This record gives sequence, C-alpha cells and structure tokens, in this order.
Amino acid sequence: MLGGCGAWPAAGQACSGYLVDHDDFRLLVDPGYATLPKLLEVMEADAINAVLVSHGHPDHCSDLNPLLRARALRDNPASRLPVHTLPSAIDRVLALDRPGMLDDAYTIYEFAAGTRFEIGPFLVETWPLPHSVPNAGIRLVAGGRTLAYTGDSGPSPNLRALAAQADLFLAEATFAQHVPSDTAPFLSSATQAGELATRASVKHLMLTHLMPGSDQAVAEQAARLGYQGTISVARPGMIVDLDDASMLTPT
Repeated sequence: MLGGCGAWPAAGQACSGYLVDHDDFRLLVDPGYATLPKLLEVMEADAINAVLVSHGHPDHCSDLNPLLRARALRDNPASRLPVHTLPSAIDRVLALDRPGMLDDAYTIYEFAAGTRFEIGPFLVETWPLPHSVPNAGIRLVAGGRTLAYTGDSGPSPNLRALAAQADLFLAEATFAQHVPSDTAPFLSSATQAGELATRASVKHLMLTHLMPGSDQAVAEQAARLGYQGTISVARPGMIVDLDDASMLTPT
C-alpha cells in the first residue's frame, strides 16, 4: 500500500495508491496525491509496468504526472507507460505540462466500466459504481487470487458482485458509521463496508480512503459491527500476501 487517505494526504501519508505485483509485473492502481514519494522509497519509477485508474478525482490520479516526469525527464527515458482509464478521466492531469512534453511517456488505453480486459498477468473485471464522477469498481484476478477495489462509491447492487469471495476487498470507507446525507449517494462508511464484506464472503476487508485525522480504530470497530473476519486499514508500507490474505507486513 502506498497510501489510503481520502481527499488530501495527511502529514507523512498519501492518498489512494496500491501497488499490485504478480510474477514480477507491477500494476499501480490509483496514483493519488503523494503516492510517488512512497513508491520511490521501494523502487524506481521505471519499475512500474502499467497504471490503472478507477476515476478522475485528483486524490486517485494526480501523481500520474510526477510519475511520468520521473520516467521521461532523464538521460535514458523509460518506455511508454500503459495507462488504463475511463474516457477523459485523466485529461486534466495530462494537461498539467506544456503540450507534447510527455507525449512519448505514456499510452492511453480507455475502457468502459462494465467491461473486462487483461493487463499483463491480470484479468481485470470492472463495474460502474455511483460517485460524483464516473467511477469503476475493479476486480483483479491472477494466480487464482482475487483483489476487489471499489474506487469511491455509494451504495450499489454491483458492489456484491465486485467483492464476491475476494481474497482481499479494498473498500472505500470515508466515514466510520454515518455518511452525511448530501454525500450518501457517492461515498460509503466502514459500517457499510463490513456489512458488504459479510454478504460477499470476502476473506480480508481492508478499509481505505479514510478522511485525514480519522481514528483508524473507530473505523475498524464500525466495520466489525457487520463483519467478523480479518479487517485492516490501508496505510503506506503495508504489504498483503494474497497467497495468505490474512498475512500482513505492517509499517
């Protein structure tokens, strides 16, 4: 995990950013604010094989810009980085630099939420999920293991199919128990994540996108109201072995 803050990065933290590695293929999911420095603590920028973006909010994709800069603005530029995204979701991030400056640094592969495709060794299944901008729930399958990720989402019948029997369910939990009425269609709580994890029979529930300053223990307790399995909260440096999704390497 590179980060798990929602909205903006707390001191020493980062927003949504998840590095998924299978057979030495490194897929970066949602390079949000401040995720690149966390990534560079463990590997070079050119070690990333592909990027997958759930939606276009900057706390999920802004650090694509410095990632591309780190790969391109050097004596030996890295090869083009495949970036898989919903249509137009990252246009504003790509427009941060002068026209043409990073054109050779990436190749865009647009997908529609609801489709399935492959990225390296990963089968990627997607579902449209409700948010204030188009958002794709993402399910990654490789080596007989499954990671499911909501992006940011309000309640949806698609969530159960997304999470079904996942080895690791990475669930947005911006709030602990109660979601304000004005954002209830677009965001979720730890309590909702726990209830969904039980209905979907997931093996490990990981809460993410908590607002900076949130009490992680309170979020875990709220999720525990509806789920009795393994629960953790995403934070930089955490490693989960999907061959045993209950095994964590803590920060």
